[in-house]
Amino acid sequence: MIILKIGGSILTNKDSKTSEVDAASLKRIASEIKASIDNSPKQLVIVHGAGSFGHPPAKKHKIGEKFDESQYPQKRLGFCEIQNEVKKLNMFVCEAFIKEGLPVIAVPASSFITATNKRITGGNLDLFKDYLSKGFIPVIYGDVVLDCELEFCVISGDQLIQYLAKNLSPDQVILGTDVDGVYDKNPKTHDDAQFFDKFTSLKDLDTLEGTTNVDVTGGMVGKIKELLFLADLGIESKIINAEVKDNIFKVLENEDVKGTIISRGN
Repeated sequence: MIILKIGGSILTNKDSKTSEVDAASLKRIASEIKASIDNSPKQLVIVHGAGSFGHPPAKKHKIGEKFDESQYPQKRLGFCEIQNEVKKLNMFVCEAFIKEGLPVIAVPASSFITATNKRITGGNLDLFKDYLSKGFIPVIYGDVVLDCELEFCVISGDQLIQYLAKNLSPDQVILGTDVDGVYDKNPKTHDDAQFFDKFTSLKDLDTLEGTTNVDVTGGMVGKIKELLFLADLGIESKIINAEVKDNIFKVLENEDVKGTIISRGN
């Protein structure tokens, strides 16, 4: 079984102030996934980011921060707005995949996952396993959930990857982003950015400048922290550039693709 994360920056114009789907990119990725499954049948779970649909309203409503009881009605409405926006993006994603003949089924995190202080602490995955056993491709995405300490919080697609991988024991964990992998600086603005073939330690995080764009869920550093936790469990992952044509197909087929492997091994 493979867990594939498709970043919000690939599916949307993440820097946009409005919700915009990158339809061409979405169609290409869907066709590459379909080609891989047709070539060699496999179980697949897809996670996607929230991009320009989820991040602006999450930042506006400051979901995940403590608030006074008088603000509860406003925060609750903000929670609903965010949940509705990310659901819209998921609808576009699933629609494109279904058009390609992929049997995807949306499983919103807000419908079954709970958190404590912004970390997932509850969520029964039996439904995921049932869908997988029947040949479906479950699709989950960055979302808002109830939080036992903060009332509400944002759960990133990257944290969902960690939770799913820890409980489903996949053969592969793949993250498709808008860069070739992990660099010590933003490669889009620094020609001298150093590329990491492998990332093995939190100590290396000290050298990271950050991400290619603003991300309320932690950006590249947040991704690496979640994946290093999996590495401690013996689950290796790889970050690749999903904007490069055929990269998704190749990595699903276990072909060589430039990327950064997150592992505790040498």
